[in-house]
Amino acid sequence: MNILILGGGGREHALAWAIRQNPKCDRLIVAPGNAGIAGVAECADLDVLSRAEVLEFAQENAIDFVIVGPEAPLAAGVSDALRNAGFLVFGPSQAAAQLEASKTFTKEICDACAAPTAAWARFTDAAAARDYVTAQGAPIVVKADGLAAGKGVTVAETVEQAHAAIDDIFDGAFGDMSVVIEEFMDGEEASFFILSDGTDCLAIGTAQDHKRVGDGDTGPNTGGMGAYSPAPVLTQAIQDQVMDRIVRPTIAEMARRGTPFQGVLYAGLMIAEGQARLVEYNVRFGDPECQVLMMRLGGQVLDLLLACAEGRLADTPVTWADDHALTVVMAAQGYPGAYTKGTAIRGLQDLPETSFQMTFHAGTDTKDGTVIATGGRVLACTGRGATLAEAHQRAYALVDAIDWPQGFCRRDIGWRAL
Repeated sequence: MNILILGGGGREHALAWAIRQNPKCDRLIVAPGNAGIAGVAECADLDVLSRAEVLEFAQENAIDFVIVGPEAPLAAGVSDALRNAGFLVFGPSQAAAQLEASKTFTKEICDACAAPTAAWARFTDAAAARDYVTAQGAPIVVKADGLAAGKGVTVAETVEQAHAAIDDIFDGAFGDMSVVIEEFMDGEEASFFILSDGTDCLAIGTAQDHKRVGDGDTGPNTGGMGAYSPAPVLTQAIQDQVMDRIVRPTIAEMARRGTPFQGVLYAGLMIAEGQARLVEYNVRFGDPECQVLMMRLGGQVLDLLLACAEGRLADTPVTWADDHALTVVMAAQGYPGAYTKGTAIRGLQDLPETSFQMTFHAGTDTKDGTVIATGGRVLACTGRGATLAEAHQRAYALVDAIDWPQGFCRRDIGWRAL
């Protein structure tokens, strides 16, 4: 079959790498792709936010299945346009994508189905928000109520930090958005990935990521500096609890409202004293969590995504090896602040590309035959092994073989579990 993946980051490279291993995949196109993706698929220069452009491309190239990688095309209604034209699509509708695109929407869904989450309040006025924070005290969580590329959340340790975050949001740091303020939840954070075809659900993996830029989980939040799978804190008992109390009630409430959810539901959870509460939902695979999940799932992921899109999840199993995967993000110096683009990355052509070691590209391009960095988070060096320690060793062996003086990474990914 002819498959089109929308996106050009590390998540899409990992999806393309896994899908290419499945014999059902005849032709694979990724738009816009990147320097690494070009090694496993055709890359197409396409505006993935343009419904008309994506639809025309899919028709001209006889695409059988479209997989939407990032959240922005989902929020823009690209999946709706494709479905309305008769294409098989993996990814929720624009209405269902509000589970990520609007913090308020998700909180209202949780309230309606009694899913455990943090106490919250929404504000459209900065002064009222600051007054609320002053009354509640710190620590407290301030969120931009919309898509902010993973950077719209501040866990404020002081009232002053919360006030500054409120001012940033209302000053337009992420566009024209309101503010959601939440109770601070203590515990251990983990990610749980579930496929839903609108009726049935299938858990497909767990992971833990490292959001802070510095070793020891210090410094500002980022889009993610590394991840590992499985997440030890998400025991089978807690996974069952999350499915029963959070995920299935959410899916049922979405269907009740006439906006059934079809796609991957990425539940960010806070675990404390054997109980899980929802931090937030994303409606696409995480990055860098996708990299470790794809290393462990391999080619079967295409069968899973097809079953999800075709409404066959009730009869579809997922097969896990008893193994571990760990990924280390290499970022441009200065990230998540200002960083330089266009620096050369050498040594990539000599790295192994196997089911045990793979370097996924995020922000890369080629110039005069040399791979260059074009983003903040640039590479995800990923290892798989029988133990987490073995996966850790294999991932950092890739890092150490890359010649990129202008890049950096954390040296402690996986420290909690290790």
